Amino acid sequence: MAALKTQATDASVEEFLEAVPNATRRADTRVVVDMMSRITGRPPVMWGDSMIGFDRYHYRYDSGHEGEYFITGVAPRKTALTVYIMPGFGTYGALMDRLGKYKTGKSCLYINKLADIDLGVLEDLIGSARALSGQGGRWQKVVRGVACI
Repeated sequence: MAALKTQATDASVEEFLEAVPNATRRADTRVVVDMMSRITGRPPVMWGDSMIGFDRYHYRYDSGHEGEYFITGVAPRKTALTVYIMPGFGTYGALMDRLGKYKTGKSCLYINKLADIDLGVLEDLIGSARALSGQGGRWQKVVRGVACI
């Protein structure tokens, strides 16, 4: 089975952030990194060459494929600041209604700039994902056929 492409690395988060060309995106990413560090109590870790993740969980698909991934993370993409909330957004309807201007994917929150959203609501989303993970313990939830253990 092929190795997971996106894995935790020893790359410097600070060097990565310094290289983000868009000043607003760089500043917004720093705000989210600081927020996630404070909420999770964990240091930021580079995952692959463009994502910053916090904490981790082990998953196993019904097919037997398994690996580790971060629970929450952020990436300063060219088109949007992407915030990753691995439990997804299905149980956070009330929070999402109050968040502001954004788009979502399965576990991705796409934000043009932080000024478009309510940062308090973003903190609540991150905190909820952290709480669902069992404070860094085993994540006892099956998400769309994925056993997060």
